[in-house]
Amino acid sequence: MKRKLKLFLAAFLGLLLLLSGCSSKSQEQNTDSKTTTTKTTTPFSIVETNSINLKNIRGIGYPGNDHALYIAGNDGLKIYKDKKWYKTTTNQHDYIGFQPIETGFIASGHPQKGTGFKDPFGLIKSVDKGKTLQKLAFYNQANFHFTAASYSGIGLYVIGEEQSDSLSLGVNYSTDNGKTWKKSEMQNFDANSMGMIAVHPTNGNTIAMSTKSGIYLSTDNGNTMKRITDPIMVTAVTFAGNSILYSSVENESIFIKLIDPLTGKLTNLPIPFLDYENPITYLAVNQKNTNQLAFSTYNNDVYESTDGGKTWNNLLSVGKK
Repeated sequence: MKRKLKLFLAAFLGLLLLLSGCSSKSQEQNTDSKTTTTKTTTPFSIVETNSINLKNIRGIGYPGNDHALYIAGNDGLKIYKDKKWYKTTTNQHDYIGFQPIETGFIASGHPQKGTGFKDPFGLIKSVDKGKTLQKLAFYNQANFHFTAASYSGIGLYVIGEEQSDSLSLGVNYSTDNGKTWKKSEMQNFDANSMGMIAVHPTNGNTIAMSTKSGIYLSTDNGNTMKRITDPIMVTAVTFAGNSILYSSVENESIFIKLIDPLTGKLTNLPIPFLDYENPITYLAVNQKNTNQLAFSTYNNDVYESTDGGKTWNNLLSVGKK
């Protein structure tokens, strides 16, 4: 009998993840690593657009093969570069669990209809801004709302939402690009739900997890965990070099903080006012320039800073430009 796992979805402030509308076949691993290109008659290109209207933001980040902020929506990638917005002409997939890496990005999700891809994606990777997709694992078998990857590309993590023959319930990790998977033992983890995972940019063994009761840190692939913050609700987390950037909700106020996991030193970053019911859902740091930061909110607002969080520019309001 399959068992299901309690997950903390930051965007919904700790409500259980609703799986309705998301297909999830038995999670048998598919090791087909061939690259698939679109089968539509529309050629793939990235074009400037004067209008953005995002209904759902699935992830944000700065892939290392571009100098731009990428936003994964339910209708493909939106790209902000040099104060202009861009979109793709095809391969407008519903990317879930979007993770920027040095060579491109990793994601899960559902394909755009008519592009020749099978649903669901499992784990896929692109090194050419979404033109082609490489199948890493579980292609046409499973979907992962909670994925994580080191910026270096070494160290992949997924949360298995159901028990299966090939993935354990809870955190699973791969150190060989998705070929084989092991279960994280999660010793000393005493939160009542699991949440977003962030992976150290160069050390794939080190992860941080946001939960309703703080951030848990592991230096051994999640096999042992230690809480490194007060027991507060943390809705988003990412690494900024060796430090951890996170957003918390405390006393009906929203914060962005930077913590040094070795010393515990905390730094509060000033941010624009956000209503308590509009928490931060995703955080991003440009690993090539850690002064460049971005965040999105539950209401699909997007802000970016180029000075380490001292000032912020509003790029999208309620998903619109």
